[in-house]
Amino acid sequence: MSWKKIVIASVLFDFSALTAYAVYQVGYVGFFEELGSSIVGLTVGADLFIALGLALTWMVRDAREHEISPGPYVLLTLALGSVGPLAYLLRRPEEATSSVAVPEVQLARAS
Repeated sequence: MSWKKIVIASVLFDFSALTAYAVYQVGYVGFFEELGSSIVGLTVGADLFIALGLALTWMVRDAREHEISPGPYVLLTLALGSVGPLAYLLRRPEEATSSVAVPEVQLARAS
């Protein structure tokens, strides 16, 4: 297992524990009630919605490209937030994480 996967696993474990503790303290519905109780909570909720939407879009495309079913990770994301993308990154093939496609840009020469 690479050091990247170890870091992702550590973040996933710690974030899952924090999420479980928050849900234990206020309940699943209470979690969203707390989020909507102030303008700061609404702003954080909107930011989370946008960020997870972007993560879901990337994750579904990437999973299909690597012939992985995105379904379980989408459900995890919808139910538990960042747990879904983190779990997907652990599942993603090792060679896929090291190869990032960078588009080539050719500049036109001024003559």
